Amino acid sequence: MGNCFTKTYEIPISSGSFERPPPSFGEQPPPAGHGKPPRPPSRRPTFPKPPPPPRPSGRPPLPSFLSGSLSRKVPVGEIGPVLQRPMADVRALYNLERKLGSGQFGTTYLCTERATGLKYACKSVSKRKLVRRADVEDMRREVTILQHLSGQPNIAEFRGAFEDAESVHLVMEFCSGGELFDRITAKGSYSERQAAAVCRDILTVVHVCHFMGVLHRDLKPENFLLASPADDAPLKAIDFGLSVFIEEGKVYKDIVGSAYYVAPEVLHRNYGREIDVWSAGVILYILLCGSPPFWAGKYPYIFSFTYCIVYITRLNLAIYKS
Repeated sequence: MGNCFTKTYEIPISSGSFERPPPSFGEQPPPAGHGKPPRPPSRRPTFPKPPPPPRPSGRPPLPSFLSGSLSRKVPVGEIGPVLQRPMADVRALYNLERKLGSGQFGTTYLCTERATGLKYACKSVSKRKLVRRADVEDMRREVTILQHLSGQPNIAEFRGAFEDAESVHLVMEFCSGGELFDRITAKGSYSERQAAAVCRDILTVVHVCHFMGVLHRDLKPENFLLASPADDAPLKAIDFGLSVFIEEGKVYKDIVGSAYYVAPEVLHRNYGREIDVWSAGVILYILLCGSPPFWAGKYPYIFSFTYCIVYITRLNLAIYKS
C-alpha cells in the first residue's frame, strides 16, 4: 500500500534525483550525496527517494487524550477511542504476513482472510502516532471516505477498519502490481497511447471522487497501485488521508499535498475541485516526459517556482486578452 499516512499539517517536499519525496515538511532533507544513485543522462533531474528515517529509541509517550485507553488488556468489544466503535482483534479474522511497505504513520502488511484464504492488504497505524486530536479526526474521516467510495471504479476496495489496544487497522484490496511511481521509474517514460490509458484511469478517479462529493487533495503516482503486474493493469487509487468531503460554496485554505503535484491555488489558500485536475495534469506530464514540469534545485523553491510560472502565464494571458 506504500507510504500512505500524510496529515493535513504536512507537505512532502523533495530535491535531488527522481525518487520518492520525503514524508514530512518538518523533516530535514538527507545529507548531500546520501543514498543517491548515479544521475541518468537527462536534461532534468528526477524525483528524490530518501533513505528511511532512523528508528527512535524506546516507545514514544502516549497522547494524553488516549492514555487511558491503550492498555494491552483492553477486552474485545470495548469502545475504541479512535474509531468510536467496539474494539476487535484483526488477527482473529486475518493472518498478517510479510510487510509490503511502511510510511511515517504506519506499516502495510499482506494478509490472508482466515475464512476464505483471499489475500488483502492491511495498513496498521499505531495509536502512538496520533499525537493530536486532529490526527484522530483525520483517521475517522479517512475511514468514512473509504467506506463511502468503496466499490467505485479505479478505487481500491475497502474491506473494513479494526481497532485494538495498540493500533488502527485498515484492510483493503491487495494490488499485486505495485505503485505507479515504481512503474514510471522502471519505464522512464510512456508512449502517448500508454499515457492516455493511464491518464484515463486517473481522470476516472477524479470524476468519481468529485461526483461522490470528495476532494482527494493528494493525487500523485505513489497513491496509485496497479491491480496486477500486467502492462495494461488498471489503476487503483489509495490513501485518502488528506481527502475531505466537499462543502458547496466553501473555499478551502489548508496547505496540503505533495511538492511536485500541488496546485498554485493551494499555495494561494483559495481552492476547490480544480486542484485534483492540476495534479492529474502533472502526472500526465511525468508519464510522457519522465520528469516533473516544475523543478527547483533546492526543495523549498519548488513551491515558489510553481507559483511564479503560473503567475507569469496568467499575466501573459491577461495582457494578450487586453
